[in-house]
Amino acid sequence: MTFNDIFKSSFLEKASSFSVMDFVLAMFVAFALGLFIFWVYKKTFHGVMYSAGFGVSLMAMAMITTFVILAVTSNVVLSLGMVGALSIVRFRTAVKEPMDIAFLFWAIGAGIVLGAGLLPLAVFGSLFIGAVLWIFMNRKTYDSPYILIVNCKDKDAEKQAMDYIKGSVKKQVLKSKTVSQTGIELTLEVRLKGDDSDFVHAAAETDGVEHAVLVSYNGDYMS
Repeated sequence: MTFNDIFKSSFLEKASSFSVMDFVLAMFVAFALGLFIFWVYKKTFHGVMYSAGFGVSLMAMAMITTFVILAVTSNVVLSLGMVGALSIVRFRTAVKEPMDIAFLFWAIGAGIVLGAGLLPLAVFGSLFIGAVLWIFMNRKTYDSPYILIVNCKDKDAEKQAMDYIKGSVKKQVLKSKTVSQTGIELTLEVRLKGDDSDFVHAAAETDGVEHAVLVSYNGDYMS
């Protein structure tokens, strides 16, 4: 076996058949789409705390998925090995916001489509998804739930506060009631009539009401 025989392998043949232009074009478009996904995520975020690192990871995920699919589509044997290698990967980080999962799948899907060579589908599909998310996530609604916390001194103050709240909001549901020697604390889920929250001031000025607090609510947190 000569020196040339050692290096005459399928590895060199794969390297010679690799198209640099296709790689550069696919990665450039993946970067642009990842940047677009990052921008849509930033503009439509309504969660607890915005994370710029997660937005950057969306951009990186689109690019990483693209070059992995480029490698997989170039060789059938490599694709089988790649599936086996990726099957051992486990992600332990909990995704708290449901929409974050949608953005993760969007970034991965865009990378897969780009890696498969369907560039127009990846571009127009991402534009359509971004437009849908922009419209529905930024659509202003007045039916959002709020949590109203009212502290009353006695039962008479509680009755007056409840009567006023019923006439000032679209809907109210008593979530909890805490009775102690110092007073009564009511926690209600309310739906506002429009965008006006001035009724909280009047509720706090009711006789026997010590203070009232209105906070937004999405089922997982209060802020």
